[in-house]
Order: sequence, then structure tokens, then C-alpha cells
Amino acid sequence: MKTRRYLGLAFAAFGFASLSLPAQAAGKQVQVKGEIVDTFCSVSEIMYAYGTAHYQCSVWCAAGGIPVSIKGDDGEFYVVLKINEDTNTIINNKLLTIQAHHVTADGELLERNGVKYILVSQVADDKGVVNLTHDEHGILPFGN
Repeated sequence: MKTRRYLGLAFAAFGFASLSLPAQAAGKQVQVKGEIVDTFCSVSEIMYAYGTAHYQCSVWCAAGGIPVSIKGDDGEFYVVLKINEDTNTIINNKLLTIQAHHVTADGELLERNGVKYILVSQVADDKGVVNLTHDEHGILPFGN
């Protein structure tokens, strides 16, 4: 049941992310620390979807239009609706280059129907890929 709910959230995020953003969103300013992930594999738990084990797949998913999220150190997922001044989150070059990176992002938090969205104003810190998971999980989706 939980997986179906998250799948629904992932697809809802895709629809929401492809819409034009309102001129003035009503949210609160936050700072989120966590790993940049592709939303589908992460919330559906269809495969191990973090760190170096899932890096290549996450790039392909983001390039293919799957919404990108920050999996916060707090365990929450924050769907990225924009980054910096670029409102195009589908196949966004900045998001492609920071897949699987651990970042600190400043932005505006919006919540709707239990889904957290973030309008990233800046990536304040980028530690790169720090979640080294490939030794334990192999390279996914191909496995060992």
C-alpha cells in the first residue's frame, strides 16, 4: 500500500513539475540537506536507489523526465520544482550534473496533499557523491 501511495506521489510530482509555476508561490523558506535522487526508483523502492550503486540509472531517469527529489537527511522527499532561476525541471542540465550528490539547498517549501516540493533558490553546498553503495549493491539496474 505504501509503495502504491509513493508511486502515485511520483507521478503526481511529474505532472506538477511539468506545469508552469505561479508568479508568487506561498511557502516558507527552508534549508534542506540530502541526496539528489530520481523520485520514481527512490519512493517506489523498485530497486536500491541511492549513491554510487544507482548513479547511472538516476542520470538516465532525470534525462528521461522522471522528477528529481532531494531525499533529506530527515528522511523526507522534496520534489524539486525549480533550481536557481530555471523553472524547467525536465531534463535540467544542473539537475543531471548533481545526481547522487549530497547537497545543502536553500529554497521555498510548498506542501500539497502530503507531498513536499521545493523551489531551490541556490545549492549552498555540494559535497559530491558521498554515498558509496556500489560495493554492497553492485551497479543498478544491471546488478553485479
